[in-house]
Amino acid sequence: MEPLNHLESFVQSAEGGSFSAGARRLALTPAAVSKNVARLEARLGVRLFQRSTRRLTLTEAGERFLAQIGGALATLQEAVAGLAQDDGQPAGTLKVSMGQAFGREHVLPMLGDFLARYPAIVPDWHFDNHQVDLVGEGFDAAIGGGIELSAGVVARELSRIHVVAVASPAYLAGRDMPRQPADLAQLDALLRRSSPTGRLRSWTLQHAGGRQVTVELPRPRAIFNDPEAIAQAALLGLGAAMLPMPFVERSLRSGELVRLLPEWHFDAGVVWLYYPSKKLLPPKTRVFVDFVLERFRDDRFAERMQVN
Repeated sequence: MEPLNHLESFVQSAEGGSFSAGARRLALTPAAVSKNVARLEARLGVRLFQRSTRRLTLTEAGERFLAQIGGALATLQEAVAGLAQDDGQPAGTLKVSMGQAFGREHVLPMLGDFLARYPAIVPDWHFDNHQVDLVGEGFDAAIGGGIELSAGVVARELSRIHVVAVASPAYLAGRDMPRQPADLAQLDALLRRSSPTGRLRSWTLQHAGGRQVTVELPRPRAIFNDPEAIAQAALLGLGAAMLPMPFVERSLRSGELVRLLPEWHFDAGVVWLYYPSKKLLPPKTRVFVDFVLERFRDDRFAERMQVN
């Protein structure tokens, strides 16, 4: 088997497009990386790169070799990192993707306790609302909804998420409380525009008894593409909104927002914890998965995100 540093130099240079880029990633000199690749080529008896003064490109053999060893090398590196422990603690960089507002509100507050328990782990957390390719982009885990469950990915349910109608006490002052979904049309609607499609999202509610109704809304008071912004607008008394519980649960408990039509809600699906389905899951990922599941369970997250 080739020395690990030779293989790492090849992969990092191929992905970075130059020996200099590979050297930066590996904290080596470009000369050392170039020498490692040359030794690898000599050992294999093939040329892996076409070299010029301007760029470094893979040969056909190099492309084939990169495809064959890329995933295997990553697995080997994770295994090595998993054994590198301080006082028996899992170690390494933990790359996690999560939604911006959801991550700040419900995951980031756990970070202090997680670091106290696992001080050798370095969180590399990405707050973004777009779906990620968990395996292809090299994430250790992701938290969110609707990620395609492709081969090699495991999903653990954190909670079903209900959407409820809300407004601030200041906005409701002097107004009649709605008694049925159709009454929502008399309020100033704060609507959400879907980022993927650009369409305005309708207000659909389901009764505790099972009946489902879509409300015909007049001209909206304001339109946003971000649920956190809608929640802030509702808190400012600008109108009524339909929002997922993760964005309004705290405000409902504090009384800053009031739930309208308590017997009605909409089921928005499930928020999941995703991670690669590897036989030997790196210790840093395993303890993160266990920690999140434990904390969400202890905080009764699922109960708080579902109504009725």
